[in-house]
Amino acid sequence: MADSTPLLSQPNSAESQSTTPPLEKHRPSLDSTIERCIGVFGWAQFFQTLLISLAWLFDAQQTFISVFTDAYPTWHCTTHPHGCDSVSNICYLPRNSWAWDWPSYTSIISEWKLECSSSIITGLPASSFFMGCLVGGFVLATLADSSLGRKNMIFLSCLTMSLSSLLTVFSTNIWVYSALRLVCGFGRATIGTSALVLTAELVGKRWRGQVGVIGFFCFTIGFLSLPAIAYLNRGSSWRSLYLWTSIPGIFYSMLVHFFVRESPRWLFVRGRKEEAVATLKSIATPSRSSCLTWSFSEVSFQEERCNNGNIFSTIKMLVQKRWAFRRLLPVLVIGFGSGMVYYGMPLGLGNLSFNLYLSVTLNALAEIPSSLITMLLIATSLVRQAVVFGGVFGPMLVAADRRDGISSYGVFGLVIGCCGLFAICLPETRGRALCDTMDEEEHKEKAICNDEGDVLA
Repeated sequence: MADSTPLLSQPNSAESQSTTPPLEKHRPSLDSTIERCIGVFGWAQFFQTLLISLAWLFDAQQTFISVFTDAYPTWHCTTHPHGCDSVSNICYLPRNSWAWDWPSYTSIISEWKLECSSSIITGLPASSFFMGCLVGGFVLATLADSSLGRKNMIFLSCLTMSLSSLLTVFSTNIWVYSALRLVCGFGRATIGTSALVLTAELVGKRWRGQVGVIGFFCFTIGFLSLPAIAYLNRGSSWRSLYLWTSIPGIFYSMLVHFFVRESPRWLFVRGRKEEAVATLKSIATPSRSSCLTWSFSEVSFQEERCNNGNIFSTIKMLVQKRWAFRRLLPVLVIGFGSGMVYYGMPLGLGNLSFNLYLSVTLNALAEIPSSLITMLLIATSLVRQAVVFGGVFGPMLVAADRRDGISSYGVFGLVIGCCGLFAICLPETRGRALCDTMDEEEHKEKAICNDEGDVLA
């Protein structure tokens, strides 16, 4: 464009003096300005997206590692005079009448003699992990938007998660083990959210849904890698599984620190314009680099700072806006049911009379079609805290079901069926462009209501 001045601008007219200047009405947003400078999606952005999304891989490994480390081992009878058979309850058998099929150090259940402990005790490590996720989600939620930024939040979260996982190798009892799992869950609480936001802020709006799904693919790959690592280490100590998954996570944290770029949007909002321009130049194509010196002169950073509130102000806003609160409640209920089923079903695979390695592999493979469908149809994220809250109850239910093995899956089906009915309360979004902010959505809703009122009139 040779001239950016509006063609209808007439400074000497009385109308222009009585109305707001056109440039004031149509000041470009920060997101649109960044998108105009870096383009829609290039190779530099693809590399950054892929590197950031790898955080999901290590996140998945620590999320589902207890499927193998906390598994109830198989056993066999050594003598038969005491009525020992394959369906007997070993808690009522003499200790010398049965033995584990594998060495006792292959699972925390056999190493710490927890085979007859209550479901609360045996399910405590996994529940502690999700409880740590829940607490960390609230405590750490504002740091990515305020002092730390998205990149540093991913770095510190991955490092905390990996180091606590490494320390788990030295656990001496169920209580120390559960405490370290709590710390691990606390550290990984913001990995998914920070990675999703950072990748979205490095690409244009058109590709945000697709690059977000790359993270879910990496999560699936991490889930798939667990049965492979566990199978290669079968017969070894459960501690070796934590060792093989934590050390690569520490090295990955270093890669994030040195090679991942911070969100240019967050840098601009925090007043670090020089760093933001340098980041944009590193990922922009040469043909667009020339616009970086003047494109941000018209952006209102004060408005962007006001829109960059923390989670607590956002929750207050949701409660105050009745239309948003009516949508939030069904999504929270659906998220709770999804979390209980999504995290609980893999943890319960050890209770079934199937090969554990094959069962976990098939369970992880089932996520690939859903990720593809998500990439093609929608671009929304789950209410993570509600999902994690549902995950807290899954391990307890699975541990209580170790006697018959299948009743927990009936509960999972009932829970997700009832929670899924709340989707009826949500508005249809098919064929509609999804809004980036609540103000934009509220404006659109008011416009629709006004149009309907004009039609009725």
